[in-house]
Amino acid sequence: MITFFRRLIGSKLGAFLALAFLGLVAFAFAAGDVSNTGGFGSSTSFGGSGTKIGSQSLSESELQTRTQRVFEQQRRENPGMKIDEFLSLGAVPQIYDQLVAGITLNEFARQQGVFVSKRMVDARIAEIPAFHDAAGKFSQELFRQMLSAQGLSEKALREDISKELTGQMIVGAAGFGTKLPDSMVLPYASLLLEARSGRIAAIPSVAFLPKDKPTDEQVKKFYADNADRYTIPEQRSLRYAVVDTDRFAQAAVPSDAEIKAYYDKNKAKYAAKEKRTIEQLILPTESAAKEAASAASLDAAAKASGLSVAKFDAKTKEAFAGDSSQAVADTVFAAPQGQSVGPVKLALGWAVFRTIAIDTVAEKTLDAAKPEIAEALKTEKQGRLLSDFIAKVDDDVANGATFDEVVKDNGLKAETTPLLLSNGQNVQDMNYRPSSDVGAILKPGFEMENDDDPQFAPVVQQQRYALVDVAEIAAPAPPPLEKVKPVVMQQYALSEGAKKAKALAAKLKQEVDKGKPLDKALADAGTRLPPIQKVGGKRADLLRTDKRPPAEISILFAMAPGTVKTMPIPNDQGTFIIMLDEIQEGDAAEVPGLVDKVRGDITNVVSSEYADQLERAIERDLGVQPNPALVGKVTQELRRINGAGAQ
Repeated sequence: MITFFRRLIGSKLGAFLALAFLGLVAFAFAAGDVSNTGGFGSSTSFGGSGTKIGSQSLSESELQTRTQRVFEQQRRENPGMKIDEFLSLGAVPQIYDQLVAGITLNEFARQQGVFVSKRMVDARIAEIPAFHDAAGKFSQELFRQMLSAQGLSEKALREDISKELTGQMIVGAAGFGTKLPDSMVLPYASLLLEARSGRIAAIPSVAFLPKDKPTDEQVKKFYADNADRYTIPEQRSLRYAVVDTDRFAQAAVPSDAEIKAYYDKNKAKYAAKEKRTIEQLILPTESAAKEAASAASLDAAAKASGLSVAKFDAKTKEAFAGDSSQAVADTVFAAPQGQSVGPVKLALGWAVFRTIAIDTVAEKTLDAAKPEIAEALKTEKQGRLLSDFIAKVDDDVANGATFDEVVKDNGLKAETTPLLLSNGQNVQDMNYRPSSDVGAILKPGFEMENDDDPQFAPVVQQQRYALVDVAEIAAPAPPPLEKVKPVVMQQYALSEGAKKAKALAAKLKQEVDKGKPLDKALADAGTRLPPIQKVGGKRADLLRTDKRPPAEISILFAMAPGTVKTMPIPNDQGTFIIMLDEIQEGDAAEVPGLVDKVRGDITNVVSSEYADQLERAIERDLGVQPNPALVGKVTQELRRINGAGAQ
């Protein structure tokens, strides 16, 4: 089941449509990733060896640039991620596959005469948040500024978006209409009910801690060898200046003439009106409705028929027309209170209406409405003035104004944060808590480059914004050993104990593999160990997103009965010895609705597989040849430029 569903993540359709790895310009802007790491451009060769795809090709430079951009995006979301960890996830081959798939589909579409219109590309560009102004609308000026700042052409952006859309058109239809029979779905649905039980023995590091205190040389070497463990992620100090609608409170006060003009324009809103509370009873036949209309109360008629009355509370004629129809509203509001109206033919049957209460609201004069109109106009005007102010500052910045100049020229108050992690934590002051203003600027502030122009970030949409500038960037680095030496010494001891725990666990596993009972093997270990724990779980638990079982439980579902595996306990805490004792199979046929529920999930996976097969068939048709040497070369170059040694 897990292997099967994993195809959804790894399929070229899933990744292509989600833009998880393609690194297109559109994805970069949509994700807010507009840092200049080499630019994008089209997916044609522009340097280095590459992979030929029809009339196009994927170059070494293109693969490296886009992989680097994905790495930087991942590092912003997970500041502690190192290039080795990123590469160990198979990033380069995955991105290579997705880029080849994207170019392949684009080349096939070109050969088949499939193109997207300019209007479709325009619509996709308009959806990209990076091109939206403070009011959340697409800004042509901001669009030009963003492209110019990144050294990108509009043509290159449009080409990438066009490729994305044509790819969707080609593969999107491959899986439409997929239907799976019960015989295919039942085995996978039954796997969700499978339960497994086993035993876990922990071999803790603390049972093997060295008795002697480590020497300074040992501590220094351990610290140097494990520098990544102690490295503090990138920290930033941000400068910001807040502006909100309060700045324009006086300027936004409306005049009497503006208030009167608003009142005259919206007279219907303040005119006298009648609100009615109306009962409605719907019956299946006209004769039954006529009988109900003549009854003393609709409630009594409803109970006699085993039905219930619907009530519309305090509705104006216009509002009730929206709930029914204009003709029904006209008739109901023309009838006096207590008089039945109907039967009226509706889609669900025959309806009878009766007004049970009438509330007449007097006309609201200009003087009476003046306070609320003044407040509404003031709020609207403040928002407009704030938007105009932000646009003006954006223009000033685009024309070369610095953060300090903007602050001085506009009478703003500049604030500077201490060095913070991307989550707002201050490693020098654990009691520090970022304010709401600081919390709002962290994400955009950490996405900016050191030399980027200041930019506005919303604190409260339409009400409060902060102009953000990067004051200082502290690169990821471990702290001085003196500051963390006690912790390093403890972890050195645990590391040494973990080595002995691992060796003992391997020895005990060999004994159990040869037939010795697990209990007996632990008893003969010669070291006092924690008691064996009985564990178990269901395969369905592995698919939960809220509370998944720990790794030492999950591994039971990758074992055969009677077998043993070892697993390190995180943070050098020791080693687990895990033994699977029993598998209890389930039968989804006995659980109503489960097969249909799983069918929907598997259908999506199978549809993705169809699309994947289509893309691979197109690759074969175009004569695309894999280029593992290109993947290896880019992998080594990424390690080099990101500070890791070659392998």
